Amino acid sequence: MSATVTADQRLSQAKRITVGYGFWIFLLSDIVMFACFFATYAVLVGATDGGPDGRQLFHLDGVAIETACLLASSFTCGLASMAAGNRNAITFYVAMAMTLGLGAVFLGMEATEFLSMAARGAGPTRSAFLSAFFALVGCHGVHVGVGLLWLMTMVAQVYAKGFRADILRRLLCFTLFWHALDIIWVALFTVVYLIGVAP
Repeated sequence: MSATVTADQRLSQAKRITVGYGFWIFLLSDIVMFACFFATYAVLVGATDGGPDGRQLFHLDGVAIETACLLASSFTCGLASMAAGNRNAITFYVAMAMTLGLGAVFLGMEATEFLSMAARGAGPTRSAFLSAFFALVGCHGVHVGVGLLWLMTMVAQVYAKGFRADILRRLLCFTLFWHALDIIWVALFTVVYLIGVAP
């Protein structure tokens, strides 16, 4: 009996290591992809083809609200992770709901910005600068959207199966993913928006 328990514990530990290692490889490959988008944007930022540039298009007030929402969602995501570790279901659900709401506000504001720019004739086909902008910021937005779907899946799994070890591993991966999106957004906010509106 003790040999069986030991074997199960070893299998669980091996799974935890494999999942963690594999997920870090995924995150690093994602960061490499974003680094390529950043490099492309840096090369093409001046290629406006006579069209509008960042100073004419970007409004820092709205982007600052987006940034605050995403940073706050990272905090609530951390609270949800701690609540899951303590098996506190109520706090977990509340924190995840707040993370979902803040992420949805961020995504809605980003979509509104894109639609507003396209309505003014500043869509992704207008210039190389705008193509690079929409690709970089849009890729991050797609990641946030996928993250929100993943969040809802995690809530459903906890509701159906409780705080099992395998679900906690998946929740840890989700938390790492969400925090990585925050870090990428801070870099994006600085490189694209703050530098973009500088004279």
